[in-house]
Amino acid sequence: MKARVNYFGHPLAGKFMRHLNSAAKVAADSTLPVLTQELVKIRASQINGCGFCTDMHTKEAAVAGETPVRLNLVAAWREATVFTDAERAALELAEQATRIADAAGGVSDEVWANAAEHYDEEQLVALISLIAVINAYNRINVINQQPAGDYKPGMFG
Repeated sequence: MKARVNYFGHPLAGKFMRHLNSAAKVAADSTLPVLTQELVKIRASQINGCGFCTDMHTKEAAVAGETPVRLNLVAAWREATVFTDAERAALELAEQATRIADAAGGVSDEVWANAAEHYDEEQLVALISLIAVINAYNRINVINQQPAGDYKPGMFG
């Protein structure tokens, strides 16, 4: 598979990505736990069929200390016993927010209330921001058919 354009090497994309990466850094630097951030990015990327981001974030999560068992179970988190209640709330919020076009009501009050039980306001803002940013990255890579598998942890920062 070959990308449609050299997105990462194009000057216009470079300008755009600097801004998107700056937005992502704001969420990344929040008090939201790093492994929760990676789980959310993995799950949204799986839903969107973004191989590039799924590859990137499973590898980054492993470097950050995530276990192979948990990484293998992200797609089936509802049936898995290895995630905390807080992580499950974040994953459910990520799913509903990523599938916003599929749900007439968007993110349900129940899902929001569950997330709010586990995260403070800064962390909730970080979750909203993180979900929005990963969905933007996913769309860029899916539209461009960016190949997956060659990502090396830390290669973009």
